[in-house]
Amino acid sequence: MIAEPDGPEDRLRRFATIWSRAVFPVTSTSSTRPEFEEHLLPLARRLSRALLARAFDADEGRAVGAALVDAHCTDPEALSRTLDCVDAYLVLYCGGDGDQEDLRARSARLQHAMAAGFAQALRERTLAEQEAIAQAALRAQGVVAQALHATEARFRAVFEGAAIGIGMADLDGNILQVNGALLRMFGVSEQTMRTRNVREWTHPDDAPQTWRLYDELVRGEREHYHVEKAFYRPDGTVLWTNLTVSLLRDADGSPQYQLALMEDTTERRLLNLRLRYEATHDALTGLPNRTFFFERLEKALGAGKGQRFGLCYLDLDGFKTINDSLGHAAGDRLLVEVADRLQSCATAPGEMVARLGGDEFVALTTGPDTQREVDELATRIMNALLAPISVDGRELTVRGSIGIVEGPAGERSPAEVLRSADITMYRAKSAGGNRFELADPEADARAITRHGLTTALPTALERGEFFIEYQPLVHLGDGSVRGAEALVRWLHPQHGVLGPDRFIPLAEHTGLIVPLGRWVLEQSVRQAREWRELHGGLEAVGPLRINVNLSPCQLTHPGLVQDTVDILERTGIEPDALCLEVTESALIGADDDLLKPLRRLAEMGVDIALDDFGTGYSNLANLRRLPVSILKLDRSFTQSMQQFPADPVDLKIVEGIVSLAHSLDLAVTVEGVETGAQAEQLRILGCDTAQGWYYARPGPPDRLHELALADATG
Repeated sequence: MIAEPDGPEDRLRRFATIWSRAVFPVTSTSSTRPEFEEHLLPLARRLSRALLARAFDADEGRAVGAALVDAHCTDPEALSRTLDCVDAYLVLYCGGDGDQEDLRARSARLQHAMAAGFAQALRERTLAEQEAIAQAALRAQGVVAQALHATEARFRAVFEGAAIGIGMADLDGNILQVNGALLRMFGVSEQTMRTRNVREWTHPDDAPQTWRLYDELVRGEREHYHVEKAFYRPDGTVLWTNLTVSLLRDADGSPQYQLALMEDTTERRLLNLRLRYEATHDALTGLPNRTFFFERLEKALGAGKGQRFGLCYLDLDGFKTINDSLGHAAGDRLLVEVADRLQSCATAPGEMVARLGGDEFVALTTGPDTQREVDELATRIMNALLAPISVDGRELTVRGSIGIVEGPAGERSPAEVLRSADITMYRAKSAGGNRFELADPEADARAITRHGLTTALPTALERGEFFIEYQPLVHLGDGSVRGAEALVRWLHPQHGVLGPDRFIPLAEHTGLIVPLGRWVLEQSVRQAREWRELHGGLEAVGPLRINVNLSPCQLTHPGLVQDTVDILERTGIEPDALCLEVTESALIGADDDLLKPLRRLAEMGVDIALDDFGTGYSNLANLRRLPVSILKLDRSFTQSMQQFPADPVDLKIVEGIVSLAHSLDLAVTVEGVETGAQAEQLRILGCDTAQGWYYARPGPPDRLHELALADATG
């Protein structure tokens, strides 16, 4: 197959070409550079697959690092150039359209794995060389009795010509011989080296078993041992080595000498430390990143009995506005300053600050008394953000919302703790921001339930989990049923029947309210047609009207009018059978563009009701410009009428609203009627229709038919 110009294969080959040009000059291969490039191409392909894989596999990176050693790229400079090339070009040529920040993090982890694989392969190769040298030394020692002069020459050639450091000492640790490589590693003369004793070379980073193994060897209890060990040079710098010490015995098998083979791993160790730092720290702020934070959090949560933890999850308030208005460069400078301030807040033992990404930071404290310490830490963070931050000559005020989780170790996983902190942080943000809140298990449960409902909403409509109940609209003058309000319900598989207050806000937030509202409208209009067909021969019943609620999202949807027309035409019902209810708050300050769809529907004959009237603090004069024919009075004005005597102020307000509505040729419907006294008082005040539990609770469509039929025949 021929790859398309500038396709993935072309970009992969470009990466392999750049890689081969960088590394070829420091290799020991007999291949030409084009041949070397063909050898690197499958390694580049493995790196590309590992970069884009669904699950990150560090073994791929380690395998590529080991393959470099197999390709004779054993010079440390070859690894350094390889890592520089991967860091600069792997994401550019092989990253595709993925999340760049995530790809860069993966690239850093791949580099770390490659360095580890390279180091392991080189170490195994060196160990093989060391073993060969040790065997040669042992063979030479055995042949001494037979041909001392020939063996001495052979051993001296190996001893002096080896690239690794070699030293021989007696069993008391006195140094007898060293080669040039060892002298260069320590930076001392042979005379100085021979004045040293092996036991003087202790270092604070020595592994606990290092000197135990040494003692066992000089006592003849083991033949050799291998450790990673650090040595101090005379200038104070540290030399890190892979150290192999072997025991040499005399012809009778008694221990006689110790032979040390040292490989200098200082540069490789520093490189590994640098890669580890880059893999666990945020490139912009220098703070520990998500990976490092989770390691620390997991360790804190796994601490012993009596230990506790406290976590502050910080999100900056309004950071997106700064990014959008001043640019991402200014936003980055702001984040760096915020990171510095946060770092100064977590200086006590057991405290750390990390950046999770974007403008999200976390602060962790551990110990036996985190209940007090985490509150103090959150307070320090809030105080640290008080002073404005200067960016490009502008003084920017920065505020943040913090969610706090505190508790004993060993009860929750890191993911559960961070989820609780995230939920709590958004609770603080919803309360106005610039504050911190403590985690509340009940609030967490509600948030998790909301999230579950949100994710289940799209498929719930497809599975037919929604149904509609109808609450009668009764004429206050004669008590007849004039129609019903359609109220959607969700029959959830786990939570049972949910009212609209549980899922309508979620549907509006996700945009599902448009298809859900369209479904409710069509089902309700079809039901209205069935009612009219059933009641066609009953003049006393009259045509029943269906009231359907419209959300603010539906009002702004461009297909509202056409969807309504199509539904009315498909069902074959007249527009006067439909009333669309719109909340007063949705129309406060509405411009002509928002009112235009409602005006078109009103001109067609669809009634428009202004729902929850009296709660939106709107100007009553606006009623004249709204295309409404019905006011639905909010129940807060009529609740006092359930008792006798009613609040005279409420009576006057309702009387005034009814008088105003009738003067504008608007009908008045009252919600929440629960007693006969309340219904009678509203009738006296001139209200037209009412609904509430006094008449009937929302129920199936058959109940409304029975109520209407009873009114007609009663």
